[in-house]
Amino acid sequence: WLEFLNKKFDSGMIKKGYDKKLKTYRGDGSGLGDWLALPVKDTYLTHSGFYMASSRCIAYISNKLGNAKMRKKSVLLAELIRNRISSLYLWNGRDTFTYPMARYPSTPGPEMSLFARIVPGEKRCAVLKNWFRRKGEIWDGDEETLFLNELDSSYAEQFVNAGVLIKDDEDYLFSNSQWQGFGEGIFSIRYALKTLSDMGFHHIALRKASGIGFGTTEYMLTHNATTMWETWWRSEDVYSRNHPMLGAIAEWMSSSVAGVSVHPTTVGGRQVLFWPRFPKSATMLKFASSIQGTPVGDFAIAWRFENLPEDKSKYDSALVTVRIRLLVPPGGSGMLRLPLPSSKTTKIRISHTNSIPDLDAAR
Repeated sequence: WLEFLNKKFDSGMIKKGYDKKLKTYRGDGSGLGDWLALPVKDTYLTHSGFYMASSRCIAYISNKLGNAKMRKKSVLLAELIRNRISSLYLWNGRDTFTYPMARYPSTPGPEMSLFARIVPGEKRCAVLKNWFRRKGEIWDGDEETLFLNELDSSYAEQFVNAGVLIKDDEDYLFSNSQWQGFGEGIFSIRYALKTLSDMGFHHIALRKASGIGFGTTEYMLTHNATTMWETWWRSEDVYSRNHPMLGAIAEWMSSSVAGVSVHPTTVGGRQVLFWPRFPKSATMLKFASSIQGTPVGDFAIAWRFENLPEDKSKYDSALVTVRIRLLVPPGGSGMLRLPLPSSKTTKIRISHTNSIPDLDAAR
């Protein structure tokens, strides 16, 4: 595989229509890209990013097997592809990490590139800042247009007041919000949420996931969805209404909102990472829990805010206790990563029990 990439990567991409400087690339090239996203999909970044990731995987496996020669070879190839992407996506000087000739934001873009550490360290803050400047967009899909044509104006005004529609002169339109909803497709939805939570903007990730209106899970529910759809928009006869295409949000809920996932360097799932991210206020979320199954047994985490004031209007400024409970099965190990203390008065106390179900001993 490494030999194939070394020999065929450049010529193969050119054959697919991607020239070396992407000067003729306009997005939506040959390939999957970010399937059924609202913005323009970027197939070049998807292709190249996954080639880079495969080389990194081989490097990791080689390191575990003690094959230093193969590890070095795969690391060099991964860096070659990473540098190729970076040079192409930064040469226009915009620091947006969208393909050079792009007229509009594309996906995947900065979210995937930040998540996968494709963006050079000295450019990450600039790329992240520019990502936050992205806006939502108007959606004029067929099913939504048919729905609006039959919608009574009194109901339309209620939708406007609820934030589901926007009004442009006399027209009512659907639009998605970049930061209180989604436009991302099957790849970028995971990268967007994980990047935000991992880089200290978990509150924004929570806001995206709990948004209302078009481009949210709430929109699906208000249209009687009992399973996830294949698309953010309604489809009566083309796209599936029972499809896990956008299901990466569930992985984020377990690994970031609750805070348990298989440790990235474990072998055979023997170690998990406990890394709960807490909202800035209990107004957004009061508790979360999740179970991570592994070959050695189930790991579990549960956390909740305690000592909250009775007056919910004081949640944002209240001093509270966060109680975390972890469960590690016999033969397994867990690494706990706590958020940085918010002040000098923050206190941390850890206790444990070796018996089950005597969890009272862990209080």
